[in-house]
Amino acid sequence: MMAHGAPLGSWVPCGRMALGARNVRPSIDEVDAMDSETFVAILGSAVEHSPWVALEAWRRRPFGSVAALQLAFEAAVRGAPRERRLELLRAHPELAGREAAAGELTGASAREQRAARLDRLAADELAALTALNAEYAARFGFPFIVCVREHSVESLLAWGRARLTRDPDAEAATALAEVGKILGLRLRELVGEQYR
Repeated sequence: MMAHGAPLGSWVPCGRMALGARNVRPSIDEVDAMDSETFVAILGSAVEHSPWVALEAWRRRPFGSVAALQLAFEAAVRGAPRERRLELLRAHPELAGREAAAGELTGASAREQRAARLDRLAADELAALTALNAEYAARFGFPFIVCVREHSVESLLAWGRARLTRDPDAEAATALAEVGKILGLRLRELVGEQYR
């Protein structure tokens, strides 16, 4: 990213100034002024492997606030055809699953799973989560998605077991709501809030 007032075309999605001196996040005014390519490059990671969401959200600018930006992302998801929403859900990794073991998580997912200590599970916790992941995917056709920042390992497992009993359509709606929570937190990390 470039310092405040620099050309927007020079922003990079790594979240650091070109000199690497400190974290700099674009302001919402700078986000509002971005072209679609820059917007997707910087904010596309808010939703796992689904840059189309950012592109659709960009079409809804100007935002004026991070909250409005989040609403635009959520509207982009809600307005997508059912199959596209299912593809978005299927793009998410399992919790402490194969992608984590292989080091293939996105940077955001890796940070979130580490913060929830999913990289340091006891053997019985890992076995329980692995079984839950498998049963959940078999039942619903997409991974168990949860905003892990809101849970302990114990509550995560308990909520996952409870969600296994749900109707598939209701569960897809819950999974999409969890995506909304995750993307809201990610957007707040990517964009600086302005106070006027």
